[in-house]
This record gives sequence, C-alpha cells and structure tokens, in this order.
Amino acid sequence: MSINEEIRLKEVRVVTDAGEQLGVMSSDVALEKAYSMGLDLVLIAPSATPPVCRIMDYGKYRYDRDKREKEAKKKQQVVNVKEVQLSCTIDTHDFNTKANNAIRFLKNGDKVRVVLSFKGRQMAHTEVGVEIIEKFIGLCSEFGTTDKAPVLDGRRMSVIISPVKK
Repeated sequence: MSINEEIRLKEVRVVTDAGEQLGVMSSDVALEKAYSMGLDLVLIAPSATPPVCRIMDYGKYRYDRDKREKEAKKKQQVVNVKEVQLSCTIDTHDFNTKANNAIRFLKNGDKVRVVLSFKGRQMAHTEVGVEIIEKFIGLCSEFGTTDKAPVLDGRRMSVIISPVKK
C-alpha cells in the first residue's frame, strides 16, 4: 500500500475517510489536500482507472488492522496430534497405561494418532492388530471418535481419534 510521496501517478480519484468523493485530480493536489486536513493520502485501488486514493489517518488505520489481526489470532485453536504406539504383543497393563495417556490427551483437546507396528511374521495376522486397535478405540470412545477405519500403511496400522466436542 503506497502512502503520501510514494504515490507517483499523474491523476487519482480521491475519496475522504467518510466516503465523500472529491473527484479526479493530480496526485500533488490530492497530497496537498490531505496534508491540509492533517491526514495521509493512501493508494487503495491501484488497478482502477483512474487509481483510487483515500485521505485518512494511516497510523490509526494500521493500529486498527493490527488489533483485528491479533484478535483473530487469539480465536484460532491450535490442535496438536499426539501419538500413541502399540504392538501386537502389548501386555494388558501397558495397554491400559497407553489408553489412559490417550484419554488424557483427548481431554486436553488434542487429537491422538494410534499406531500399531507389525514385526516379522505378524504381517500375516493383521486381524490381530485390527482387534487391538478396535479395543483401544472402545476404551477411548467416551472421550474421542474416529473418522475412518484403521489404515494399513506398510508395516504400520494407524487411526486418528479426535476429541468429542463438548
């Protein structure tokens, strides 16, 4: 956005901050009008014919714009994806511990990626892995839901559990 002396055009259409049309004039005359009002001349539509400039307080405009951006940034929610790794031979206590961790992550509003790795000949029995993941999803069902069924990718089966909206 060009302001004041940066605007090097022969003629521009000038609009006040209130939206009042001042007409088409040379950029020097428009700049003098802006300075006489104690404001800045800001090029807002350079591709229009003739280009449009607005007489406004540029510092106040920038302050308001930055304030709106900061407010929008505050309202954004950052979703982290936590990962829990399982295996086909996981013991009951380890399984429950990992499920409790996943439930804690879901309560905090994070997504959980459950990954089950197959080693060696376990690839011949992927149904065992599906059972383990289904059991895991069942334990977490009160706090999270899955969008898709478990997906096998190479030697890893994974599924993402999203937190339940309150």
